Amino acid sequence: MQQTQKTETQRPFSLTIYLLIVFGLSWPFQLVFMFSDVELGLGYLNLISMVMVTVGTFIAGRYVFRDGFKHAGWRWGKPSQYLWTFGLALFIFAVPALLENLFGLHTVPAGISAGTILGSFVTSFLLTLIPGFGEEFGWRGYMLRHLVKRYSTRRAILIHAFIWWAWHIPVLVAIGSRLDGIEANVGAAIAGTLLISLVPAMMNAVIFAYVWTATKSLAVASVYHAAYDEVRDAIEKTIGFGPLVSIWEMAVTTLLGAFLLWKGNWKPLTDEKNNS
Repeated sequence: MQQTQKTETQRPFSLTIYLLIVFGLSWPFQLVFMFSDVELGLGYLNLISMVMVTVGTFIAGRYVFRDGFKHAGWRWGKPSQYLWTFGLALFIFAVPALLENLFGLHTVPAGISAGTILGSFVTSFLLTLIPGFGEEFGWRGYMLRHLVKRYSTRRAILIHAFIWWAWHIPVLVAIGSRLDGIEANVGAAIAGTLLISLVPAMMNAVIFAYVWTATKSLAVASVYHAAYDEVRDAIEKTIGFGPLVSIWEMAVTTLLGAFLLWKGNWKPLTDEKNNS
């Protein structure tokens, strides 16, 4: 009887309403950077934007649809899962940076040591854990679960991946508009940035979804999200990126994401259909 009454208080999930809430709360912080001439501050604005995904998701799940967050992934996960997620982040960014320096494609600035890189990483990593949770809780722990109840598994994953890419559009536009030497072709640079980022970003979202699905842990997924962002940023701010890193990152995330989409074990995610 109690379960019947609880169900009657719920509203059917609407992807449109959910996105209006989440984008409406989180996009303003990206738009500030997009329309600002200030180069600094992107990181902090983006972190706030990530946190607002959590705020919007909580409002949607608690007060709008009233369906709760029981199956969002409230587990700590296993130590081995944290290790392989860190390993993946290092493979995506640290390996190509190392190869660049071994083969003379990029020179490490003077005064940069392993301790400098580690110090930059640890501070930023700790600051990114909560914002990383913000995205994982919203996109994977809540939205993706609802999508998989409505669509086939792969289609749900791809819809979620496209939305994740679209959420980053203000930042992508800002990045495209600020590329060196494109003053006369800003529109083309922005269009190129959006087009080039689409498939790699979507396949990267597939990887994020697989981490959450395989571990069923928001904690592990959040740690991977923070590790991915801050291994990248720590290397970029200290050693710097040469030509190989971006190519390597796009190739690895695209190929791995496509492989996981096609051959990954998504059964824990498809089991969500039974929880509807």
